[in-house]
Amino acid sequence: MPREIILPPGDLSPEAFRAHVHRVADWVADYRESIATRPVAPTVRPGEITARLSEEPPAAGTPMERILEQLDNIIMPGIVHWGHPAFLGYFGSTSNGPALLGEIVAAALNVSAMTWQTSPAATELETVVIGWIRQMMGLSATFTGVVYDTASIGIVHALAAARELCGSEIRVRGIAGRSDVPIHRVYASDQAHSSIERAMIVLGLGERNVVRIPADAAFRLDAAALETAIRADLDAGHRPMAAIATVGTTSTASVDPVREIAKVCRQHGVWLHVDAAYGGALAILAEGRWAMHGADEADSVIVNPHKWMFVPLDFSVLFMRRAELLRTVFAITPEYLRGDASAGDINYMDYGLQLGRRFRALKAWMAFSAFGRDGIAARIREHCRLARLWGRFIDEDDRFVLAAPIVMAVVCFRCTPGGLDDPECDRVNERIVQAVNASGVGYLTNTVLHGRVVMRVGFGNILTSERDLERVWAGILEAAAVFSSLPDDEPRNEV
Repeated sequence: MPREIILPPGDLSPEAFRAHVHRVADWVADYRESIATRPVAPTVRPGEITARLSEEPPAAGTPMERILEQLDNIIMPGIVHWGHPAFLGYFGSTSNGPALLGEIVAAALNVSAMTWQTSPAATELETVVIGWIRQMMGLSATFTGVVYDTASIGIVHALAAARELCGSEIRVRGIAGRSDVPIHRVYASDQAHSSIERAMIVLGLGERNVVRIPADAAFRLDAAALETAIRADLDAGHRPMAAIATVGTTSTASVDPVREIAKVCRQHGVWLHVDAAYGGALAILAEGRWAMHGADEADSVIVNPHKWMFVPLDFSVLFMRRAELLRTVFAITPEYLRGDASAGDINYMDYGLQLGRRFRALKAWMAFSAFGRDGIAARIREHCRLARLWGRFIDEDDRFVLAAPIVMAVVCFRCTPGGLDDPECDRVNERIVQAVNASGVGYLTNTVLHGRVVMRVGFGNILTSERDLERVWAGILEAAAVFSSLPDDEPRNEV
C-alpha cells in the first residue's frame, strides 16, 4: 500500500501540482496567443485593485482555484501589457516561448548562483552566456562580465570600482568625518540616464557632482565640452572620477562619440563607462557594428539583453576590463561560506552587492540557443525597418515633424498644428499620448528635446507588425485632429 504523503499547509501534492501547472501553462499559452486582442493599458484608477484585496494576510490557506480566479478577476484588469505588439513605450522587452520555459525551470530549481560550489551549472552557464553576449557585441576578450538585474545596479558597481581607483580608500575608511577626500566628479551628457545620479547618491558622492554637459544638435555628448568641464574641475581642486558615454540614449537612441570621449578620458586618467544598455544590441548586425566603435577602450560597458536581445526582464550584464576591481571593492567571505568559496573558483557573489543570486543565465541561454545569432539579428533588423516606416508616416503628414534623427529603432516626433505656438503644441503632444494610451489602441511616451515636448515610440517586440503600426498611427491622427482644433480652454475628451 503506498505511503500517504503529508504536506505542510500551502504546498501542493504532486498530483495537484501537476494539474495546476498544466492549467497555468494553458493560461500562459492563451495569454500569449490573445494578447494582441487586449487593450494595451488598463482603465483602473489608483487604489482600485488594493480595495479588492484583503488588507490582512489570510489566516487559513486559500485554495489554488480561488487564487487563480483572483488572478483573472483582480490582478489582470490592472496589467499594462508590455508584451502587446502595440506597446511602443520605453524600450521593448519581449517575452518568448524559450525564455519563458527557462524561467519556469529556474524557478523549479531555485538555486542560488553565489558560488561555484553552491551551483556549478548556474555559475558556468552564466560565464558561457556572458561570453556569447560579448562576442555578439564585438567586444574583445579582455572584458569579462557579471550578471545583475538592471543597468541601474550595474552602474553602481562600475562607479564603485572607479571610486576605489581614486586612491581614497573609501571601502575601508569610508567618507564620513574625513577632510582628505576631494570632491569626486562624474560627467555625462544631458541625455544620459538618470541612474548616474542615483549611483552617486548610493556611493556617498552626491548627485550634485554629476556634471551634465549639454548635448550637441544630434543629442550626443560633445568631447570638447567634456574636456573643458574636466579642466575646470581640476583647476577647482576636484577629482574627475568617471565619464559616461551612451550608446543608445533613452530619449532618442543617439550614440555618443565613444572614441573621442575615450581619448579625453585617457589623457586625464578618468574612468570611461559605456552605457550600451539598449544600443549595444545594434552591434549584433554587421551594419550596426559602428555603434560600439571605441567601446573596447572603455573600462566598463553595460548591456541589457532584456531590452533588445529578447531576454525577458530582468537581465543586465556589466562588462569590466579589470573585473578584479569589483572583487577589490565587494569581496567579503563570511565564515559560513568559506567551505563553499574556493579561491580558484568563479564565485559571482564576490563581484557585487548581492549574495543570493537568481539563476538568470538559464532563460538567456535558452532564448539565445533557440533564436541563434542570426535570428536575433533578423529581429533587430526588422525593428529598425519598422522605425524607418514610422518615419515615412511622419514625412507624409505635414502636421508632424521628426524631432531627432532615427538612429536605431526609436522615433521622436512632434505634432505641430498650424496656428499654435510652441507651448500650445507641447500641450497637444501631451494630450495625444494621453488619449492614445487611454484608448487602449497603443502605448506611447513623451519626452522633452531642446525644451519642447515630443512623442516617442520604440520598437523591440517580436510581435509588432506593420498592421499594429497602422492602427496606432490612426489613433494618433484621430487624437491630433481633436486636440489641435479645439481652443486650449475647451475640455478634451478621450479619443
